[in-house]
Amino acid sequence: MDRLPPLNAIKAFEVAARSGSFTLAAAELGVSSAAVSQQIRNLEAWFGKQLFVRTGNRIALTDAGHAMYPQTARALGDIAAIGQRMLEGGLRTRLVVSVPFSLAELWLAPRLAVLLDAFPHMAIDVRAEDDPIDLVRQNVDVRISYGDYHYPGLRMVRLVHDEVLPVCALEFWQRHGNGDARLTDLHESQFIHTNWGPNYASHPSWTDWFAACGSSRSPDPSHGRRVGLSSLAIASARLGLGIALGQRVMAQADLEAGRLIALSSVSVRLGHPYCAFMPPAKADRADVAALVGLLVKTAPAT
Repeated sequence: MDRLPPLNAIKAFEVAARSGSFTLAAAELGVSSAAVSQQIRNLEAWFGKQLFVRTGNRIALTDAGHAMYPQTARALGDIAAIGQRMLEGGLRTRLVVSVPFSLAELWLAPRLAVLLDAFPHMAIDVRAEDDPIDLVRQNVDVRISYGDYHYPGLRMVRLVHDEVLPVCALEFWQRHGNGDARLTDLHESQFIHTNWGPNYASHPSWTDWFAACGSSRSPDPSHGRRVGLSSLAIASARLGLGIALGQRVMAQADLEAGRLIALSSVSVRLGHPYCAFMPPAKADRADVAALVGLLVKTAPAT
């Protein structure tokens, strides 16, 4: 690197040239006027040029000083801008959260809104994707996963072991149930079935739910409505398209707001819990710990 002029002297020069006074420069820098004057003399000696004309208590830039000032002010401004960006980067850590598609909208997004109340300047990157993922290569801070077996060697926190129960819109039940009907009496076209996909074999079906109620009924999915996401099953029920075997964590807000009603207290647990996985080096970061703590705290009791 080329030889640099004394940087403290450069700063003293910039402030003195901008304020037009050694006294004002001293006040801004928190030093004495004599110290500013000495810094300027050092800089003039380094360049071999006079930078100020001194007349009593007044100073004015020489031709050399005028030539030097714009570049000096610009350079110090750039350094200040870099410092500000670095400070803001520390305050605005980007939190990268990876989540299964079904959980992103109905479960994670409302909790992120709560998190942003506490961290209003936080930058968040939410990625909806299926397991497995590479947390390190994809720079993911938190992966929310169905099951506790995908990511050995990472820090794991169990979030909730969810369950399913029958839910529908009140208007739908008033129209089709008439207050007296039982689920065993409904036509098979009124049931919403969730197709979990080929990678999952442990999610309960309507057959499992009826068995938990002591019934042998087994609604045929080919005669009802079928959807490919559990969140879409909740949305379909909310819109009055039928009765969904909905996950409680996704239906919670709609149940509390009256947009959905639960048709039975009988529920069936999913085969595995939802868990949060974190690289060990990131697990204790303040924003990561805050998110995971919030997810645990707001999980419905099951």
